[in-house]
Amino acid sequence: MSTDHLTEHEALLRRLRALEDKDALHTLLLRGWHALDRNDWDTWSRCWTEDAVLEFGPWQQIHGREAIRAKVHEAEAPYATMQHHILNATFDVQGDRATGVGYMWFVAVAEPDRSADPYAMGGPYDWEFVRAEDGWRLSRLRIGVRWTRGEDTVRAFS
Repeated sequence: MSTDHLTEHEALLRRLRALEDKDALHTLLLRGWHALDRNDWDTWSRCWTEDAVLEFGPWQQIHGREAIRAKVHEAEAPYATMQHHILNATFDVQGDRATGVGYMWFVAVAEPDRSADPYAMGGPYDWEFVRAEDGWRLSRLRIGVRWTRGEDTVRAFS
């Protein structure tokens, strides 16, 4: 084999690895956010590193997977139903670290008989990830709120 052929082969392997990593990051987020909609806190928590950080305007910074789980559970528990949407996600992988950006669209109903009047909010996501022994994990999440619709009757996000 020529050196040029090995270089092409190695370049192909690097591109394939990058595509697989980006797919794994997207899958991690979808698995976690679908778990939130089902109140599956164990699955959602496993998406985070032990020392993760969540930055969300009204809450400031929350440090550690268990503290993040407790705060998000407290905020979302009063809602009868929720949908977490991740839109326009893109990722940049650099070895065992990655970053990503996207948009949030969160819709929640506090009272099932008032489902025609949900509370919604949207804004940017900014993610940081690390590769763990068993796959990618979320190490930092910054959430910005650019708009809201309806009334947050349970005052979960103030």
